Amino acid sequence: MNKRYSKADAPPGKFGFTDEQLAEKPTVFRNDLFKGKRVLVSGAGSGIGKATAYLFARLGADLVICGRNEERLAVTEHWLKKFGAKVETHSLSIRDHDAVAAMIDTAYANGGIDYQINNAGGQFSQKAIDYSVKGWNAVIDTNLNGTWYMMQNLARNWRASGKPGHIINIVADIWRGMPDAAHTCAARAGVVYLSKTVAVEWAEHNIQVNCIAPGAVETEGFGNYPPEASATFAQANPMMHVGESHDIAEACAYLAAPSGKFITGEVITVDGGQQLWSDLWLYGKPDYFKTGG
Repeated sequence: MNKRYSKADAPPGKFGFTDEQLAEKPTVFRNDLFKGKRVLVSGAGSGIGKATAYLFARLGADLVICGRNEERLAVTEHWLKKFGAKVETHSLSIRDHDAVAAMIDTAYANGGIDYQINNAGGQFSQKAIDYSVKGWNAVIDTNLNGTWYMMQNLARNWRASGKPGHIINIVADIWRGMPDAAHTCAARAGVVYLSKTVAVEWAEHNIQVNCIAPGAVETEGFGNYPPEASATFAQANPMMHVGESHDIAEACAYLAAPSGKFITGEVITVDGGQQLWSDLWLYGKPDYFKTGG
């Protein structure tokens, strides 16, 4: 049984887990579950993407990984190879449609892709009324458009080859809105209903499309938020502790394994009950709501 996350597990002054800790996380899945399969994971240089790539490699899969930070991708590639995986690495921004198309065509030609896990994304915490046009467009372009470029280009390869496929999109716990992150809430909601729509359209091509919505899951990204916000994340759900990136990785494995063979167009929310409870403010709770107005 996985133990609860403790800050004692993290290196001093940092969030998340070390590579050594991720490599030893217990799993309920057998170690050859994805032997002979090839998995594309975006945003694999850190956080949920890295944890997911590590788990699939430990379970026998070969990996195609992509992201913007070459140095971080190199670390991920090193560990994936230690697990015995064959690895193909691409440095790019998913906002660049032509780069995405070229990567997917190349990777598909090099050995096919069985599963696509769209984890890459990004946002910043700010009051919606203060967004600039550039800031809004950057988040929408990455989280919505970039995810779509990944989905459509791989689906076209699957359709042309007549092979089945499965897309898993990492979205967000949008069900009660996301104060201080309206841009990403809009983009992730778009991905959710895009996924539900193409799950129907692409069923004739034997392509499954699902989403996973993480709640407050501690990764290196926690360091991007103000201390007064990140200090409250553990109280954002009734279980009163944050989740782990490995929790999301295992949800991905569940959907990709035979256990998920009859699931499509669905969202699995992994949030410790946050959607029932949350009072989560990424920029810190405003004084207005502390005093009751």
